[in-house]
Amino acid sequence: MAKEIKKVVLAYSGGLDTSIIIPWLKENYNNCEVIAVSGDVGQGTELDGLEEKAIKTGASKLYIEDLKEEFIQDYVYPTVQAGAVYENRYLLGTSFARPIIAKRIAEIALKEGADAICHGCTGKGNDQVRFELAIKAFAPDMQIIAPWRIWDLKSREQEIEYAEAHNIPLKINRETNYSKDKNIWHLSHEGLDLEDPANEPQYNKPGFLELGVSPEAAPDKPTYVTIHFEKGKPTAIDGTEMNGVELVTKLNELGGANGIGLADLVENRLVGMKSRGVYETPGGAILYHAHEVLETITIDKETARVKQYLGIKFADIVYNGQWYTPLREAMSAFVTETQKTVTGDVRLKLYKGNIINAGVTSPYTLYDEEVATFDEDNVYDQADSAGFINLFGLPIKVRAKLEQKRNKG
Repeated sequence: MAKEIKKVVLAYSGGLDTSIIIPWLKENYNNCEVIAVSGDVGQGTELDGLEEKAIKTGASKLYIEDLKEEFIQDYVYPTVQAGAVYENRYLLGTSFARPIIAKRIAEIALKEGADAICHGCTGKGNDQVRFELAIKAFAPDMQIIAPWRIWDLKSREQEIEYAEAHNIPLKINRETNYSKDKNIWHLSHEGLDLEDPANEPQYNKPGFLELGVSPEAAPDKPTYVTIHFEKGKPTAIDGTEMNGVELVTKLNELGGANGIGLADLVENRLVGMKSRGVYETPGGAILYHAHEVLETITIDKETARVKQYLGIKFADIVYNGQWYTPLREAMSAFVTETQKTVTGDVRLKLYKGNIINAGVTSPYTLYDEEVATFDEDNVYDQADSAGFINLFGLPIKVRAKLEQKRNKG
């Protein structure tokens, strides 16, 4: 099998796993050509010096693909519009970043005439599924190499030893070796002391949080922000129109400074185990909250209810890597239809980890003060409610009367 593989396209981040995979591939697949591909979804400084590092460790070349705006517009915003949150807490930062990266990798592999695609996902994680399902959608006949499932290295400690033996420079050390994933939407932390759910995350420890501060360290003065939405997508902050990258970056700054968007949860992984992670999603937490507030005045009750329980399924689909499926596309079509009237402004107060409602308006509002008022009105006859209650409560009344009758007998 090894002789058949002459060219491999590697999903490359420059982190611990993919750094050692380049020499490992060449050692185990007859010095095959390795083409590295990095999908830029907002990793920031993690991409610095990546080309030099990839070439130095044995890659023939490196593609760095700027996917940030497409990521926000075509993956992040549709998920926010769906109200999809995994297990009530996780805002899917890693989950929806994988399909767009894998899609681009598959396209490059086909263009390069590669024999295989390689990724550095572990055999215990969700990402192996997300990457491979996306690859199957765009390069169904491509062979996939997943070193973590076949090599002799069994721990991150052994990976570090392998890297040191091959003179591969690393930005981590044994003491601060959290497993992290960063993009423009979020930062995740796993491993070390976090593996025990009994341990409190060290939010105030210098260097732990990267996108913001803890609620305790946030300012004593609140920050107000107004977000404008057009058909369910955010388009402006405080009256200034922005593209997706600019808007999410700005909200990350505002949210991070006020201790917003920290989530500590034990989640159910797709592969069957429970996993503890700490997530920083300051801008995302603000957007989800603002969008939900706007929907309260722009979407009718029955549509909102159906959308709410479909949101749970949508989150599962995203988490499970099933982005490129007929079901996700159909559900997105439903969500898009519901968003036609979700236009307006949401004002929020950010204060020490809290997102507090401070006003919402929409030209499509369904809220009518004249109907809702406790003062005298001319549109609602309160006497009508008596008949409604009699009909609505009829099953309860019938059941109670029959129970009484049976008990007497």
